[in-house]
Amino acid sequence: MAHVHIPPPWSIRNPATPESTFLSRRQVVQALGLGSVALAAPALASPRAEGEAAGPGGETAEGEATVVPNTQPAVKRFGDRFPARRNPKFELGESALTPENVSAQFNNFYEFTTTKDKVWELARDYPVDPWKIEVKGLVKQPRTLDLDDIFGRFPLEERLYRFRCVERWAMQVPWTGFPLRALIDYLEPLSSAKYVRFVSLLDKQGLPGQRKQGWYPWPYNEALRLDEARNDLALVVVGSYGHALPMQHGAPLRIACPWKYGYKSPKSIVEIEFTDQRPGTFWNDMQEEEYGFFSNVEPHKPHPRWSQKWEQDIGTGENRDSLLYNGYADLVGSMYTGKES
Repeated sequence: MAHVHIPPPWSIRNPATPESTFLSRRQVVQALGLGSVALAAPALASPRAEGEAAGPGGETAEGEATVVPNTQPAVKRFGDRFPARRNPKFELGESALTPENVSAQFNNFYEFTTTKDKVWELARDYPVDPWKIEVKGLVKQPRTLDLDDIFGRFPLEERLYRFRCVERWAMQVPWTGFPLRALIDYLEPLSSAKYVRFVSLLDKQGLPGQRKQGWYPWPYNEALRLDEARNDLALVVVGSYGHALPMQHGAPLRIACPWKYGYKSPKSIVEIEFTDQRPGTFWNDMQEEEYGFFSNVEPHKPHPRWSQKWEQDIGTGENRDSLLYNGYADLVGSMYTGKES
């Protein structure tokens, strides 16, 4: 297969954060490394003077309405499952949770748009109930799962996880879900299975990004080695911040592998396949020199566009050193030699 270099529009654009969040606009701009020029640019201009207080109900002192990013759960009929008990094994130490309004309006979800702070607007009314997940490949019994299988069969718990994007921005999120290992055990893959592949939603009529960006090989797909998928950290995520997922976070279910770059945690999954050969994946197939199959957070490994030695917290504006395996080396390091790509 010929190599085609398609530079994705990863650059961070228009990251304006409403002052109804816990951050000032300057903190967000600094967190994204855009500098003073971005503050002065008309497209990034704050809707009111910096430091001007917001009034009750998301309004300014003068009564100007502010935009609050959608944080409403996309699936509503399982509300009694939230909030789930927090698992104390998965904490953040001294790191602060990213405020929900910040994480809710800063997303990579190309199926909707490549503009991070517009995803939530385009995603908020997307229907996800009913939802089907096809299970196939090297499995004892192919089947189709629905939301009752996902929400009703597995005990939920909340975990505080670090999230690290290859673009170098980071956040800390309270995910709700259950171990991916539990789902794999329920699906009963054959002993010959070595990998598990996840396929995301394909809907070119309902997803504007898929319709307008036809050069991408939709649908999005990712994969894990089976021992990675069975690791205690790998999580099937159905909620965040004490409620079911909003669509921009990948409702109704996504995967969280916090020791890997964010694109290894696929959203809005509709297919799970078990294989004995390493499957291709979305970004690795297109740009292998930039996006490896394993894509573990390894600060010493160079990237052609973003040094991975440091990261920026979108919630605090803090620049900090990147940690090996995003700080989870004690839980995942034994799976790797350090030479994986």
